[in-house]
Amino acid sequence: MTENIRLLTTLVFSLLLANVAMAQWETVNIRDKQYVTARSLKSFYAFKTLTRVGRKATLENTGIKMEISANSQECIMNNVKFILSYPVVEHSGRLLVSRIDLSKLIDPVLRPSYIRDAGNFRTVILDPGHGGKDAGAVNQYGTEAGYNLIVGRLVRDILTRQGYTVIMTRESDRYLSLQQRVAFANRYKNAIFISIHFNAGGRRQARGIETFTLSPVGIAHYGRSVKASDHRTRNGNYQDSANIALATAIHGRTLQRTRSASIPDRGIKRARYSVLTSVKHPAILIEGGFMSHPTEARIIQSSSYQSSIAMGIAEGIIRYRSALSKR
Repeated sequence: MTENIRLLTTLVFSLLLANVAMAQWETVNIRDKQYVTARSLKSFYAFKTLTRVGRKATLENTGIKMEISANSQECIMNNVKFILSYPVVEHSGRLLVSRIDLSKLIDPVLRPSYIRDAGNFRTVILDPGHGGKDAGAVNQYGTEAGYNLIVGRLVRDILTRQGYTVIMTRESDRYLSLQQRVAFANRYKNAIFISIHFNAGGRRQARGIETFTLSPVGIAHYGRSVKASDHRTRNGNYQDSANIALATAIHGRTLQRTRSASIPDRGIKRARYSVLTSVKHPAILIEGGFMSHPTEARIIQSSSYQSSIAMGIAEGIIRYRSALSKR
């Protein structure tokens, strides 16, 4: 992310329409889903230009550049990749974005200060994934559990110096179940939750940084089809707007901090991991790179890269709080 992305709030679509009738939202129903036009986005969010070249549309003003493409779930805002819940649709020559992506992604990212009470957190809960008997991903250089803990401690130290209250689910190489992590986090009030991980893939060419937030109600875990249980409201869904705003700040700043390592951006995605589903606070899970990729494995084991990841996470938290206070 860059300084120019102003993170923000989600309004349910009906309130959005009621409060800003002057914006004249153009809506289209397709296969029982409601969509809004790119032209409506331009009007409501005061983009100066809407440029269409082939399948791609670019909305731009002085501070924000947003790119969408027909039949694609990728949305790029100020060079940060987001994975939409539904592909952009082309209909009668117009590009359409789903209502749920408007209310659960685009609006909170562009208008974070409208998210109610999200900036009132007093505590940052850091969750270094794995530990003890659960090493997580393993390669010739080390274990994921070890790297997660190193980065967690670095983030803790940075934020503590900035006056934040920081709690860690684990501060040593010990095992905690997912249920124990959730129970620990939910003991605190007015907090945010960041789960720190590194990745491994079945294909050695997989690489990059990615960040996950809880899927909205009715939206599947990334990469699979919808299940009946996906339609249940979970603890984390009450923080949908804050989740995506927090992810944007941390993911974007982490990309900036690690730019010199040339780690690809795999985007901000939706998932149903237990710590995202059950934690009551705004929560994200960040994957700092692939330990299974030969090049990234060497990068991840370097202290300079670990420090860069930690600085990105910490600065993202600071910027998240700042963005929530600017209206």
